[in-house]
Amino acid sequence: MNKLESESEHSSSLPAAEAVDAIENLSGVHPGYRRAHAAGVCCRGLFRPSGLGKEFTEAGHLQEQQVNAVVRFSGSSTDPVLADLLSPAKGLAVQFVLPDGEVTNLVGVTVPVFFARTPESFIDIVHMAHRLRTGTLGPIELMKEIVSHFSESKEALLAVRRLKPPASYAECHYYCIHAYVLVNAEGRQQPVRFEWVPETGVRTLTLEEAAQQPDRYLEDELELRFKDEPAIFQLVAVLGEEGDATDDPTHAWPGDRRRIDLGRLHISEIIPDPKDLLMDPTALTTGMLLSDDPILKFRSATYAESYGRRIEGR
Repeated sequence: MNKLESESEHSSSLPAAEAVDAIENLSGVHPGYRRAHAAGVCCRGLFRPSGLGKEFTEAGHLQEQQVNAVVRFSGSSTDPVLADLLSPAKGLAVQFVLPDGEVTNLVGVTVPVFFARTPESFIDIVHMAHRLRTGTLGPIELMKEIVSHFSESKEALLAVRRLKPPASYAECHYYCIHAYVLVNAEGRQQPVRFEWVPETGVRTLTLEEAAQQPDRYLEDELELRFKDEPAIFQLVAVLGEEGDATDDPTHAWPGDRRRIDLGRLHISEIIPDPKDLLMDPTALTTGMLLSDDPILKFRSATYAESYGRRIEGR
């Protein structure tokens, strides 16, 4: 097991502004929008813990008392007007509102791993993607070129290629990618990765079916769904074992790891996007620690930089 750290300081000297600048180069600057996962929809949620988390953590939202949540579904593109079909990976960000008013966040996507292992390689890969997009390469050729220079991206890009258009935001499987550390009342630490599993199962469309949908068909589907029923997700903790890397989000853990049902998230209605909503995945609560994943630690500063530009209308 890699050394587990509780410190939240960043493991890279790279300025967050450089990372956000690199993201902006992909599709330009869109004032007032998030720099990644720009197009999305916010919803009201309620998380009902199973109580099984008490063995592993003192975190308030993983005990027995239900808590409110703010949920944001999104596409992965930096372009806020890109059609749902053209943004293959989807996102699910959840902000738990604890009884004392404290918040903690989990951010997931529909691929199980990230494409970069360090902040430095993240910026290099984004720069390369920008250069290649200005040429004549198609999406598949672009992926092959990136993998030829950055082998760490292979698993993530293959996962993106396997994605099919979702039938609903509510019927996607979302992975929180990074390892975290749960701490129980006795101080025992347990590395975990989180997943959101849709109660109704995963459902996809063919390319032909998706091509007939309007640009924002996933939000439209949610509006219709919520008239009859909530969207429900199971929160699963995948328990890491000796030898499972906690500092590398580009590789998944073995599929036979123990899985714990932490509870159900019930999402009931669409709400206006709160202007001050910041889904920083490093905002933790008692009973949770950051792992030694350098990308996870770097995300706090980059989220803050993106948030600052967004609320200033830049």
